Amino acid sequence: MSLQDEMTAVRRRLDDLVRTVERLERDLPGAAGSEPPAAGSEPRSGVPAHAQELVTIPDTPYDSTLWTDSDDEGLGVRDRRAP
Repeated sequence: MSLQDEMTAVRRRLDDLVRTVERLERDLPGAAGSEPPAAGSEPRSGVPAHAQELVTIPDTPYDSTLWTDSDDEGLGVRDRRAP
């Protein structure tokens, strides 16, 4: 592919991207130029603010029986050498 062909393909892709973004901005009500939500208000996703609170995860070790039949990802089976 020549440089000119590649530049034409890039321009075409960029034009497609611009059209897609414009269509998304048009389809999403209040997306373009809207202000961010005020502190303490519910997000636009419809999830209540109390559902987005942090969850504390205990430091206690997990039960090892959860992984009895699992392999170490990328390392292979436990009883064999890693590649």
